[in-house]
Amino acid sequence: MASEKVETVIAGNYLEMEREGEEANSNNSVRNKLSNFFWHGGSVYDAWFSCSSNQVAQVLLTLPYSFSQLGLMSGIIFQLFYGLMGSWTAYLISVLYVEYRTRKEREKVDFRNHVIQWFEVLDGLLGKHWRNIGLFFNCTFLLFGSVIQLVACASNIYYINDNLDKRTWTYIFGACCATTVFIPSFHNYRIWSFVGLLMTTYTAWYLTIASLLNGQVEGVKHSGPTTMVLYFTGATNILYTFGGHAVTVEIMHAMWKPQKFKLIYLIATTYVLTLTLPSASAVYWAFGDALLTHSNALSLLPKTRFRDAAVILMLIHQFITFGFACTPLYFVWEKFIRIHDTKSLFKRAIARLPVVIPIWFLAIVFPFFGPINSSVGSLLVSFTVYIIPALAHMLTFASPSARENAVEQPPSFLGRWVGLYCTNIFVVAWIFIVGFGFGGWASMVNFVHQINTFGLFTKCYQCPPHKA
Repeated sequence: MASEKVETVIAGNYLEMEREGEEANSNNSVRNKLSNFFWHGGSVYDAWFSCSSNQVAQVLLTLPYSFSQLGLMSGIIFQLFYGLMGSWTAYLISVLYVEYRTRKEREKVDFRNHVIQWFEVLDGLLGKHWRNIGLFFNCTFLLFGSVIQLVACASNIYYINDNLDKRTWTYIFGACCATTVFIPSFHNYRIWSFVGLLMTTYTAWYLTIASLLNGQVEGVKHSGPTTMVLYFTGATNILYTFGGHAVTVEIMHAMWKPQKFKLIYLIATTYVLTLTLPSASAVYWAFGDALLTHSNALSLLPKTRFRDAAVILMLIHQFITFGFACTPLYFVWEKFIRIHDTKSLFKRAIARLPVVIPIWFLAIVFPFFGPINSSVGSLLVSFTVYIIPALAHMLTFASPSARENAVEQPPSFLGRWVGLYCTNIFVVAWIFIVGFGFGGWASMVNFVHQINTFGLFTKCYQCPPHKA
């Protein structure tokens, strides 16, 4: 048995994880089947639900706003381009995870009570300096990703009940989202990922159909792009759309067959495009330049029971996505205070609460639904999801021996290592110049404009004057 396990590790097939998955599903009782379906994760489908749901939830309602900044053609091209680029870097992260885990398991490291995270992969493959860089960007991205979900909750619920201002709704939903401290790990998001995907699918097609039925508003104009600032702000919001895989390693670690993640992410991205392209195009066609001052697409559609249903579904889904973004932060904090291995759910929940408080505070300080997405995309996603994985992959396999002994070889259609390195260099150059450079400049100019216009701690961002 021992020799068999060593061979398994060297091959990188994770057969021991697959056996655990089979054992978890071997009990045929109805109770256990229901428990496995609703509570325990790890399948290929779980990963697809998680990736699709997590990608589209963050920016579905702001993509029409991005189209008004970019123009229709540029909006479509950027979605396709960044969708492909995001799938590529997800592939790189998955390869690095497989390489790291295989090396560690050769050293007899046991991960059954430990969740591997991206900064640990960087530490094991490239050393502590890369670990620190990865930890900074990843945690900061996830922190503001969680902030965005709270801002989105307040923005959405306001269109059902405007008796309370958006800041008050942020207080309420901050308390609701704090309950995610009781959810142990990504295994426990299985059914929620599936439900979340159904919710975003409904909302995307509601936006499409409702916009087409509503028709073009009187005097509609499609001026975009009008300025460089708006153009690159919109582009970085789309960069963020397909750069939501900051939790890639944690999702892979929750899978019984993590080596299948690469294909799953590509399929998930393709599915996301079937939701985002029609909805963003239809809403922009119907409302045009009006979206420049209405970053939430729901604000322009007439109040109906179908819109209310979309709002409620997105609220639930944003709660789920908040948990997705916060859970890696919980893990990092648990490891820092050294309680990650404890089996007491209550102790872990109490220890996690300090993570939620700064997120809650920042959502109240910067309630700029839409512009905050672009700022996070340009300054954080550019490095976390694109530049760091590409550079890390090149450095990990820089030596001939590392390439020869790699657990997973590059695909032949790329020309093996030469094609892979060329692709990585292109990704780093493009994202650094266009995403971080021009995008960072444009996003910060736009963000400062929001502060100057509405102020910090604004009571009701982009509300009608009599309600603000």
